[in-house]
Amino acid sequence: MSSLDTTTPAAGPVRQATGIDGANIVYRVTGDPAARPLILLHGWAQSSACWGEGLLAELAERYRVLAVDLRGHGYSDAPAAGYDDPKIWAGDVDAVLAAEGITADAVLLGWSYGGLVICDYLAEFGTGAVAGIVLVGAITSIGRGEAGGRVGTAMRAAIPGAMAEEPRVAIKALGSFGHALTGPTDGKGTEAQALFGLTLATRPRVRAALFDRAIGHDDLLRSLDIPAFVLHGTEDTVVDVSAGRHAAELIPTAVASYWEGVDHGPFVADPQRFFTEVSEFVDGLDG
Repeated sequence: MSSLDTTTPAAGPVRQATGIDGANIVYRVTGDPAARPLILLHGWAQSSACWGEGLLAELAERYRVLAVDLRGHGYSDAPAAGYDDPKIWAGDVDAVLAAEGITADAVLLGWSYGGLVICDYLAEFGTGAVAGIVLVGAITSIGRGEAGGRVGTAMRAAIPGAMAEEPRVAIKALGSFGHALTGPTDGKGTEAQALFGLTLATRPRVRAALFDRAIGHDDLLRSLDIPAFVLHGTEDTVVDVSAGRHAAELIPTAVASYWEGVDHGPFVADPQRFFTEVSEFVDGLDG
């Protein structure tokens, strides 16, 4: 691991780990190094900035928070290939844990596509370093007919325009998609614009490549031997709530919280409720 000379007041130093293909994976660290590690994995066409400085700061008062930029997103490298390989995604998470010397008691929290990355990691490396997982509006599988990867109306409407290189096409497609990340934008205009900006900043080829694979993790979920918390909005128009219910039904230890009337970004809709529910789950884990 090497450290970059970058610090933000809420997020702490920015560091980088090296994936199995040599890609630099950048992540932000904050909180007490002796506290339980909480690894945040964002969704499709976002970055570690999606969580917001306020929420990161509050989480860091209780946990050692690592907010990762997935490959192709944020400040992480965007290699030309490899987005269809679950071993590479798993290797990215493992590289971050190894760089920080984390070998036990970690909690992996994945939003949207981040849930799929969690499953990739668990399928490859098991649960030895992980005390629990949190799936937020998450997919756990991807591909035609995969119940754990069912997308909602906003996501279907945005494809294929959201992957276009022509700015007018992409902006139009992503503009309607962006509302789904926040729900009603009254009082959340700044957050809405920030999330929209992160999506546009993600390269079109990366936006497309993340969907260019098919994998099912149902067997993994059925055999999961660690606690899991499924948090999903009932009006999620990006990842249909049925995907969350599917995961909750398969995971033997799962507890679920379905937020009535909430779209794809529960932590944007109600950051305090999000913090409360996540911290109650994490604090209830053994270890």
